[in-house]
Amino acid sequence: MGQVQTEIFGQGAPGESPILAWLGDDFTGAAAVMEALAFAGLPSVLFLSPPDAERLAAFPGVRGIGIASLARTYSPAWMDQHLPPLFDTLAATGAGLVQYKVCSTLDSAPHIGSIGRAMEIGAARFGGAVPVLVAAPQMRRYQAFGQLFAGTDAGVFRLDRHPVMARHPVTPMGEADVARHLAAQTGMALTCLDLERLADAKLAAAALVPGQGVTIDQMSAADQVAAGRLLWEHRETNRFVVGSQGTAYALVAYFRAQGLLPPESPVPGIGRARGMAVVSGSVSPVAADQIAWACANGFEGITLDATAACGDGLLAAEGATIAAGLDALDRGQVPLIYTAAGPDDPAVARLRAAAGDRLTAVNERIGRALGRILGALIERGGLDRAVVSGGDTSGHVCQVLGIDALTALAPTIPGAAICRAHARGSMDGLALALKGGQMGSIDYFGWVLDGGGAR
Repeated sequence: MGQVQTEIFGQGAPGESPILAWLGDDFTGAAAVMEALAFAGLPSVLFLSPPDAERLAAFPGVRGIGIASLARTYSPAWMDQHLPPLFDTLAATGAGLVQYKVCSTLDSAPHIGSIGRAMEIGAARFGGAVPVLVAAPQMRRYQAFGQLFAGTDAGVFRLDRHPVMARHPVTPMGEADVARHLAAQTGMALTCLDLERLADAKLAAAALVPGQGVTIDQMSAADQVAAGRLLWEHRETNRFVVGSQGTAYALVAYFRAQGLLPPESPVPGIGRARGMAVVSGSVSPVAADQIAWACANGFEGITLDATAACGDGLLAAEGATIAAGLDALDRGQVPLIYTAAGPDDPAVARLRAAAGDRLTAVNERIGRALGRILGALIERGGLDRAVVSGGDTSGHVCQVLGIDALTALAPTIPGAAICRAHARGSMDGLALALKGGQMGSIDYFGWVLDGGGAR
């Protein structure tokens, strides 16, 4: 392709429209799109609250603009009120495609985090068909003939048999067929663009039926190129897409195939942290294994009593946890503050019993408490790096810390990069890694401590 096109897809000049604008239904997932674009050579920024014109102007020439939200934790009624203005903000960027970013394991239910409701709102705003691209082979998330699969250390599982997702505390997965799962959340017609038809550009285009959703199979690099081509070449009439960071990966694959982006190359790390702390609000078995590894490798595990968030004891619990964290730092340890070590930790049952029907509100209180604890450790301990484990927890922590934007610094596992925090206060410049509870290698916290980077 020509030089002009190469310039469009590189750094670009201020004023050029972005390629992709996205709304993340949680904070870690929203960041995953930003890193997928940035490490491919498409400078991108993720805003943690809707930016005004002045804040947008601080990031000239970006090719991707995202907004993180906590939509996954809210009801369809909340979405009816909040998603339309957010979609309007993204549309106003002039981006070629506007994405509602969802988890690659499809976390959602009719009553909470409804992807189907978001599809309806997006379809009403943008028109056209609604492609649904959830799979991301780079992350061992696959879709074959409509069925979603996810990889673990123990192998690849169909999602309804996945050892983590089948036991998810909020949205347990009982259906692996993406269209069937979403059909419980929306009245929109849903079909599948399977592997056989995806490979044929004409057949693939015919699957884009206005007013309908279409889930897109993804198993290989060739499938990603085909999906990226479909999305980009039909963006004028089908601007809205629902999907994971697999959407960004597919676009990047297509642009590389067209010679618009350079080939993939390793991205270096940023070096070992001067000082770091970790907070975890996840009850995932993956997070539990990571906590166990860290505690055996120089991190100091400190438990926050989550039941304190159900009554008047939270302030005292925070103070005790901060004191323990500072003591660990004084002894050269990395404090790792966590609420539970996996779904079978007795702390989980105790919290549910104490919270009763207030669990959503209590979880928010816990997330904000972890944010205050982390902020105190950063400021009083002079830390330059931090990790937050748990998608919902990450959202609450960033709000408490006053962080309003992220840009990518160094990769770790796909979807959990080390980022630069942008803030108007003392957290500006902090190196911050946000990680979904079920994501990451067992030594993830140590990897971030050492600076990330390809390995």
